[in-house]
Amino acid sequence: MENQALGLAEALQRLFASDITVARVKWRKAFDKLPSALKAAWMLDPAGDDPFPKAGEAWPDVWIATGRATLPLSLMAKRRSGGKTLVVQTQDPRWRTGDYDLVVAPQHDGIAGPNVLSITGSPHRISPTRLAEGAAAFADRLEPLPRPRLAVLVGGKSRAHDLPEAHAAELADRIAAAVEKAGGSLMLTFSRRTPEAAKAAMTARLAHLPGLIWDGEGPNPYFAFLHLADHILVTEDSANMAAEAASTGKPVHILPMVATKPADKFARLHADLRDRGAARPFDGTLDSWTYPPLAETDRAARVILDRLAVRKR
Repeated sequence: MENQALGLAEALQRLFASDITVARVKWRKAFDKLPSALKAAWMLDPAGDDPFPKAGEAWPDVWIATGRATLPLSLMAKRRSGGKTLVVQTQDPRWRTGDYDLVVAPQHDGIAGPNVLSITGSPHRISPTRLAEGAAAFADRLEPLPRPRLAVLVGGKSRAHDLPEAHAAELADRIAAAVEKAGGSLMLTFSRRTPEAAKAAMTARLAHLPGLIWDGEGPNPYFAFLHLADHILVTEDSANMAAEAASTGKPVHILPMVATKPADKFARLHADLRDRGAARPFDGTLDSWTYPPLAETDRAARVILDRLAVRKR
């Protein structure tokens, strides 16, 4: 979630010289589960950051917040700043949606309103510069790999999807067959949600391929994988990874998971990505195609700047 707020702030910074301050907040355990309407600033855990300016300090031009814990704080910021600060909430707040200055929400969440900006996926930190910088640290290991290079981004268990061992093994065999047929290489990373049995099954079936399987130790090669890949394969459980992959302009192949409940919002996202020419279901082949890279975070940042300009007239 932090990457959503930080990615949007960094996109603003690319468009307009500015400073970014990050505040990570948490509520005292006794108050964490209270409804947002009942929370007050004194209930914040002092182990977290104080999100508000101290006495005599200026309020920021823009406040960007993500997650349920921040909802009441965002409305406090709007009130305490006297309207000076433009308060932006990412994701669907599901609480007093019309009261924030701007809500930047995934289009697949299906919310609307005069203060709602719908984007494909969520804001993120991917940019050409950041990808190139991330790739530099892994260039000696990844650039010599045979092409096509496949970046494989594997998620895991969620409310709507699962990755049991047998399904993970089947996916790995399909991926291995595609890499071997193309004479390419593999760049694989798992998420924190990937079940250990699924990790083990996929690693066992893919370790013989040229490439790199990141085990979670040492620097994260995620940006390098996206930058150096010719194809990106993403499991269908992650809206964030799919949108980030589509920001590269490279073919995005969606890997099927085991559905544990209806996942209409993911179906809407994947349909949106297909309509934009970015993504297709993985069919075992590595057909290439092109499309304009998604730049939804930058689009949201421009909307924020436009609203700031109107406010300051």
